[in-house]
Amino acid sequence: MATLIEHLTRLTDHRERELLELTMAKALIDLLPLQRVVIVVVASAEGGSRWLQLVRLDAGGGGTVIDPLRVDFAALPHLADDQERLRCIQSGSPFEVALEGDAGPHFSYLPLFDGARGDAQGVLEIHSPQALGPDERETINVVLHVFRNMYHLLAYSNRDGLTGLLNRKSLDDTFYSAVLDEMDEGAGPELLAGKPVSGQERRHRVPPNYWLGTIRVDHFDAIDEKSGHLVAEEVLLLLARILNNTFRTYDRIYRLGGDQFAVLMHCPEEALVLAAFERFRVNTERFNFPQVGHATACAGFTRITADDSPVIALERAERAVDYGRRNGGNQVHSFGALSRQGLLADTANVVRL
Repeated sequence: MATLIEHLTRLTDHRERELLELTMAKALIDLLPLQRVVIVVVASAEGGSRWLQLVRLDAGGGGTVIDPLRVDFAALPHLADDQERLRCIQSGSPFEVALEGDAGPHFSYLPLFDGARGDAQGVLEIHSPQALGPDERETINVVLHVFRNMYHLLAYSNRDGLTGLLNRKSLDDTFYSAVLDEMDEGAGPELLAGKPVSGQERRHRVPPNYWLGTIRVDHFDAIDEKSGHLVAEEVLLLLARILNNTFRTYDRIYRLGGDQFAVLMHCPEEALVLAAFERFRVNTERFNFPQVGHATACAGFTRITADDSPVIALERAERAVDYGRRNGGNQVHSFGALSRQGLLADTANVVRL
């Protein structure tokens, strides 16, 4: 059995935030006499919030690890369906529930994040055969403290300094680490064993229903020139807010630089992706930007294929954006749909990243 120091070292070894929850759960299962560790977060979409279980590990070796990009939001449990988790979120404090008295099974609930920092909300749920002792609770607190520190460190390094959205480096990392076939095609055992997956292997395990879209503000240079740099930055900040309010919590939203944004999402149908970007377009068109008034944006998206790299997928999405901008702006286009209609022949050499 690995020692506490060895598990803490593994937590600090990670350079991908998505593996932190799994590593923490493995540490607790290995270090303590527990039955199960569950890690859930609050996911929001379509005007509501639900429980999204990221990790569940059992002492006997079973468990599940969920890719947030691929969840069916409508199938997730409502917050009110689990009152103990909800109490933990609302109180911001840990507590225990004894099922059969002190000598019987216990459920422990701890806030996953430090709410004072404005993090996403989540719960660390621990099932033990009996009440945990002071030393065991201290071990949990130490592991959770290191998890939070690493979460903030990685989140900071992966964020755009102006908008707080994910940055280009994070897109490159996620493209190869999260855009993979589901657990039943090999990703799960590798993750649970802590084995790395090479970039070349990842390129050929991309599911067919991942989509990458890019967004640009119409006439952004004119806004910058007329209203000044600070006002232009405020437009970008407000656009980031509109993006966060439009797309699902588990969709990945990026600022790539300047007025270029990107969204990585999993969706079963092209029509649903189009509808999501259309909602964003309409929300932007209706928004009243201070000192600017109304502004619009163009979006383009493409299905990710097994042979894609981030650069190749971004180039296709940008060609769809360019088509919309050259034809009046305030539009959303699918690269696939434009290609099928033969409308991109004159933009074959356009690359704008």
